[in-house]
Order: sequence, then structure tokens, then C-alpha cells
Amino acid sequence: MELTRVCVFCGSNPGTDPAYVAEAEATGRALAERGIGLVYGGGSVGLMGRVAAAVMDAGGDVTGVIPEFLDAAEIAKRDITRLEVTASMHDRKARMAELSDAFLALPGGIGTFEEAFEAMTWTQLGVHDKPIGLVDVAGFWAPAAALLDRAVADGFLAEDVRTSIVVEPTGAEALDAFATWQRPGLGKWTERDVVL
Repeated sequence: MELTRVCVFCGSNPGTDPAYVAEAEATGRALAERGIGLVYGGGSVGLMGRVAAAVMDAGGDVTGVIPEFLDAAEIAKRDITRLEVTASMHDRKARMAELSDAFLALPGGIGTFEEAFEAMTWTQLGVHDKPIGLVDVAGFWAPAAALLDRAVADGFLAEDVRTSIVVEPTGAEALDAFATWQRPGLGKWTERDVVL
């Protein structure tokens, strides 16, 4: 799979483990070194700011997408390639998905969880044909991976959907895994009209 731009979801805080910042910066460098542009939430703070700065420092391309209420609070990072301001959080997520060929989720909080799981849902339903990877820094995403495995075991999630969700310890390894990514079958979702 050829990647032009990858959307990175991550925290607006840096987290307590220095490994989180280190991996955000390493992921940013990996994107730039591979000629892959970054699409992210447009923030200047936390892991968001660090991944964007790392891409820019390595000579890469960064598109930030931020809702106007956060832009007005001066949280936006302006020293990037381009910054788009949207009317709402919903518009922001739709635009980030539109601009991206794949998704990576670094550590973060509720917003990161919501964005990552929405991207997984859209893949499962065939809304998009894009991989998502969880960058399992210091085991951060291990509970989520265990939850997904439990959902398979208990009959709530198809095995091929679960295996389509890449879980790797680094962003670089997740990007490598995207090269052989396979879209899961749509199964029951093709048997009826789905309204989103």
C-alpha cells in the first residue's frame, strides 16, 4: 500500500513516561524520512505538538486540522506547512480522514481513543479502505488490544477485522506493517443498507 499522508491521533498532553514523547518524535521523523506527510489535529501542545515539530524539523510536510474553538484558544501550531480550521470536531475528523491514507494512534486520552475506534469502525463498515495502527509505546495500547481480542472471543468482532488492526511498538514498525495490510471482509454489513 502506497502512503502519501498518514493521520496521527495522539494526546494533547505529553504523558508521564518520557518514552511517549520519544516515540512521538521518532514517528514524526519516520514519516518525513519516508516522504509521507503528516495529518494531525493541529495542536501545538503535548504529543501532538511534538510529532508535528519532528516532521517539520526533518523537512517533512504537515497538515493540521483544528476546530475554530481550539484555534481561538491559541492552541493551534502555526509553524507547519498548512493549517485548516473547521467549524466543529465532527468536521475536523471527517477532514482528517479525507486527507489521509492510513491512521496511527500514539498514546493519548479519551479523544485519542474515540478517534482511533471510529477509524476502526469505518474500516469495518467499508466507509473507508484505510489501515489503522496502534503504536503500543510502553504497553499503552495493550489493554485495548486485549479488549479487541475479548470481543473476538465473545463473538462481537470478526477475526479478520481484529487482525486488520495493526499493533506495533513503534510508528516505524506500524508503517512497515501497512505495506502488506489487507482490508477485512465486510461480512454482514454487505447484506443490508447501512446508514451512518
